Amino acid sequence: MGTGKSKVIVDTMGRLFESGKINAALVVAPKGVYDNWVKKEIPIHLPQRIARKVVRWRPTKTKAFEEELYDLVMKPFDGLKVFVVNVEAFSTGRGAEAAYVFLEQNPDNLMVVDESTTIKNRKAVRTKNVVKARQISKYRRILTGSPITKSPMDLFSQCDFLDPSALGIRSYYAFQNRYALVQRRQMGHKSFQEIVGYRRLDELTDKLDKFATRTLKEDCLDLPDKLYIRRQVPLTKEQQKLYDQMKKLALAALNDTSIATTQSVLTQIMRLQQICCGFFQPDNKPIEDLENGRLQELLDVLEDAQGKVIIWATFTHSLRKIRDAIAEAHGPRSVATYYGETPQDERQDIVNQFQDPDSELRFFVGQPRTGGYGITLTAATTVIYFSNSYDLEIRLQSEDRAHRIGQNKPVTYIDLVSPSTVDEKILQALEDKNILAGQVLGEEVRGWLSA
Repeated sequence: MGTGKSKVIVDTMGRLFESGKINAALVVAPKGVYDNWVKKEIPIHLPQRIARKVVRWRPTKTKAFEEELYDLVMKPFDGLKVFVVNVEAFSTGRGAEAAYVFLEQNPDNLMVVDESTTIKNRKAVRTKNVVKARQISKYRRILTGSPITKSPMDLFSQCDFLDPSALGIRSYYAFQNRYALVQRRQMGHKSFQEIVGYRRLDELTDKLDKFATRTLKEDCLDLPDKLYIRRQVPLTKEQQKLYDQMKKLALAALNDTSIATTQSVLTQIMRLQQICCGFFQPDNKPIEDLENGRLQELLDVLEDAQGKVIIWATFTHSLRKIRDAIAEAHGPRSVATYYGETPQDERQDIVNQFQDPDSELRFFVGQPRTGGYGITLTAATTVIYFSNSYDLEIRLQSEDRAHRIGQNKPVTYIDLVSPSTVDEKILQALEDKNILAGQVLGEEVRGWLSA
């Protein structure tokens, strides 16, 4: 992450176009990223001598957009046609069909999937639709800073999009049998195959090396260090009492195999984390705020922090509480939020203001799932995690918003952690997943979450 993958792809577009091999490119990227291709990556990196026509997908069907899209897809053009589509659109028939028609009508094309772990779930509709487009794309590329975020099985659909023979195995189940250790489990009346370990990872690494290029920051950038700190935030009596009650319920649900499901267990874990963050939401009832020290701990950290600061929080309720507390302490112009409800046309303005050294905007409060991809926030040298999720990709991506090209100072990462709670388990789980990813990718394990 942060090593210039987007520039390499835009350079590839330009070279293929000028050599007469393509006249069109389809760029697929997550919702929070695809605007960057239109507003930043293509304008900056594609040579000005190349005429281009760039259209960004819009989910709302309007006459103006339909005419713009028809003009791009159907009418002859001497320059390079670029259609930028958010990957979520491939979950819809209309979005996938628009991409297919673009590729079919412009067969000399390049198809790019940015942040390709968005298609790691082979069962997802969007993954199936993206992989289907392989049949009508001439050249294909995928980009990701972390191709493996949960298990080596993440690789299959990403590589399948590139070429069904890339890994030498065309069937997912054959791939799983080759590289995973599987046991049959029973839960209630249902039985299922559970992956309990992995094998032949050196062989998998060798296969990846034949068609993948991997560049680490230390290979090409002179970036400063990352520094990690944990700030302990003990639970209050109110939090501890509710936490203990909820933990008993979670254990009871887990032990009762007749009712336990992955979703139900994850819901219990999420509620434990919410309690650590200072609130609780009972089923179908309003959110209840709890007496807690986490928000005050955050404000204390901000008092000591120099310059601009990024604050990441998993829950929307936390984002709003953080925004209001910072606005009261430092002024409303000092803080902005960046999450799912932030209007699309305001997001880049928030980033631009944050990056502007003369702007009053000092605190960027974001949800990593939305703001952790594709944006540059190198104005900050302090990054605070008010809360984390189990998703390694989200953690790695959000970290590297500040630690990328343009950063010339050490970046300090501060995790707010309630001891002996799910907070510590989440950080440990992230570290364990990172170790597994390191085994497959052939790099040294980084203890970036170690205490």
